[in-house]
Amino acid sequence: MEDLQSLTRPDPNTATDPDFDAIIIGAGISGLYQLLRLRDHLGMNVQVFEMGSGVGGTWYWNRYPGARFDSESYSYGFSFSQELLDEWDWTEHFSPQPETERYLNYVTDKFDLRRNIRFSAKVKAAHYQDATRSWKVTLESGENFTARLLITAVGPLSAPTFPKVEGRESFQGEAYHTGLWPKHEVTFEGKRVAVIGTGATGVQAITEIAKTAKHLTVFQRRPNWCKPLRNKPISKEEMEEIRQQYPEIFRKCQESATCFLHTPDRRNTFDVPKEEREAFWEHQYNEPGFSMWVGGFRDMMTNRDANDEVSEFVAKKIRERVKDPRVADLLIPTDHGFGTRRVPQESGYYEVFNQDNVELVSILDDPITRITPTGLEQADRSFEFDMIVYATGFDAITGAFDRIDIRGAGGERLKEKWRRALETFLGMMVEDFPNMFMLCGPHTALGNIPRSIEYAVDWVTDAIRFMNENGYTYAEPTRAAVEDWTGFVIEGNKGLLSSEVDSWMTGINRNVEGKQTRIVARYSGSAPVFREKANAVAKGGYRELTVD
Repeated sequence: MEDLQSLTRPDPNTATDPDFDAIIIGAGISGLYQLLRLRDHLGMNVQVFEMGSGVGGTWYWNRYPGARFDSESYSYGFSFSQELLDEWDWTEHFSPQPETERYLNYVTDKFDLRRNIRFSAKVKAAHYQDATRSWKVTLESGENFTARLLITAVGPLSAPTFPKVEGRESFQGEAYHTGLWPKHEVTFEGKRVAVIGTGATGVQAITEIAKTAKHLTVFQRRPNWCKPLRNKPISKEEMEEIRQQYPEIFRKCQESATCFLHTPDRRNTFDVPKEEREAFWEHQYNEPGFSMWVGGFRDMMTNRDANDEVSEFVAKKIRERVKDPRVADLLIPTDHGFGTRRVPQESGYYEVFNQDNVELVSILDDPITRITPTGLEQADRSFEFDMIVYATGFDAITGAFDRIDIRGAGGERLKEKWRRALETFLGMMVEDFPNMFMLCGPHTALGNIPRSIEYAVDWVTDAIRFMNENGYTYAEPTRAAVEDWTGFVIEGNKGLLSSEVDSWMTGINRNVEGKQTRIVARYSGSAPVFREKANAVAKGGYRELTVD
């Protein structure tokens, strides 16, 4: 443990009690559960600030057509309450956004969480106060609040980005970002619609918009490998069977590397005869969810030849489903192999491009030059639209932090600190940012996010309990702990084909200044190993923290 004499101690002449014991930023899945744990288990005075007008986070903002889980519903919901598990019925194997939003509102009301949440309250700044060992949080309204602890529950995919194209504000038709979709009904009938982007949200939205739009033009920079979702309804009888299986479902999630219900095959690709490999992939392609991505042969993400084999199998499927060979070729990625970027799950996506009312336009070599009042332009072609849908993704992992003016001890800016070097401790704490905890921060285990969230919230809660029981008002990770964890994360990323690919998982966003160089933005190891290391910190008495 570091020498505590150098720590700034509160001045008794200026110290005042903070407004709250803890402030949580965000009322999504992580913010709701963290509120429950601190308030009901530790008896703390907690305030949540949420910029939306309702709870849900991702499932509040992303209400675009086609938005739904790509994790099995019954593996995604909260596991902490048996009563909740007994009461809630999922209606589909992969829940649509409206049902998920209803579920999170049900949880909020069941546990009386709403009284501790202030809605339409966007946090503008959070500054650590050295003199009082507290955080001052400033809302966009100009109001200030203080708390001993600051907990960020801002989510890894919550800061939408738009393409850096001239004239975007000049468009006179309807324009929407998938991550900022309005609550009012949006119709596509009789309209000429443009969708820019073919990532996971784009794939879902395009499939739905194509059903009713007069004409849909899809602007694609780089295609993604997609796999069928294979969704279906859940009957009352099947839901009762699932309810009986909850212990086994959550056990599988606990033991799997990514917290999904799927685990890698223990065989290497070329240990299996070609005919048997093909049969294995055929079976996986027809299985629901992420089976083919996280349940493939064990060397799929490390052996280039093995990855080429499975990529060719999926490419063949695309060619079988898309009638025009030229269009099929445009939809087959050439810059990355299957699974090295997030694999969108689709329900008829490729068949969309067989429709007469749909056109695919590549903007990789012929980018959009500007948005006009009536549409958009490429170098040698102009388009007119009634609506533009931006499925252009998010400033991932660090983006939501960057949009808040977060300053730690001595006024150090988190954005500048991370721009120099992205370092964390367990993805949950940052050196020189005392009493701040992150849920779903950089370098933490993600995968099936609610499973990771529940663990992270429980770990943070136990750390805060440790502080409270020992009278500590100050906690931050030591330099050695930060170096060890960051080094471990970086080392674990070596050898992965995904680390050689531009994606939000490697910190790339062409639409954000300063995010054009690949970094190790997330923990890529297994969730059980992550938990083992984090548990060891708690069992060892938090020796990796400077406390006082």
